[in-house]
Amino acid sequence: MKDIIEQYKKEDAWGLLSSIDIYECDPEKIRSKEAIREYVSRLCKLIDMKQYGEPIVVHFGKGETEGYSLVQLIETSLISGHFANESNRAFIDIFSCKPYDPDKAAEFSKEFFGGKSYRLNVLLRK
Repeated sequence: MKDIIEQYKKEDAWGLLSSIDIYECDPEKIRSKEAIREYVSRLCKLIDMKQYGEPIVVHFGKGETEGYSLVQLIETSLISGHFANESNRAFIDIFSCKPYDPDKAAEFSKEFFGGKSYRLNVLLRK
């Protein structure tokens, strides 16, 4: 994916969207409001994004949809996520009109949440 930043510039893209699905996460991490807040702060530093205000981290849902959801505005758009208690999965989206390294973000996210594997989808917005 290193070429995505080159492609971003070449195609004069307006934004970059990464969707990261993380499997078999550490249950304690995805069920911790404090850990999720720490995660988004560290992620923003890693990919050089400036947080705009505090993150919103709310627990809700029932059954397979129960878990925390995250919204963090950044100066160039937003980071969102949902953490599914029943399946120990995390679903994270990063959208920014400032380019960043999706692989670096995905690897960090997997490591932070103790995931066994992940799937990364990247899309240029034009």
